[in-house]
Amino acid sequence: MSVDAVLVALADPTRRQLLDVLAELGQASATTLGARLPVSRQAVMKHLLVLEQAGLVSGWRDGRQVLYQVEPGPLETTSRHLAGLASVWDRRLTMIKRLAETEST
Repeated sequence: MSVDAVLVALADPTRRQLLDVLAELGQASATTLGARLPVSRQAVMKHLLVLEQAGLVSGWRDGRQVLYQVEPGPLETTSRHLAGLASVWDRRLTMIKRLAETEST
């Protein structure tokens, strides 16, 4: 699991929708997810594979079906990474503002 893989996975609105539905339901099969989204079951399976490779969902067999659930760890890691970047940029922008204000006086 890497931040890059998570960001790539989250770049697609259908995958974000899948995560939202899974978070709401707790766990679901691809068939259930396909019924809740405007895409085919096959498209759902492809999106789930990308999410699974990024570590955002996990799946397990339950009888004849595979159930999926959200794995929050990679989202938390990515959130911390982005918060760190935001902090760096906030400091840089504050410095630029200070320099601009001292130049104008």
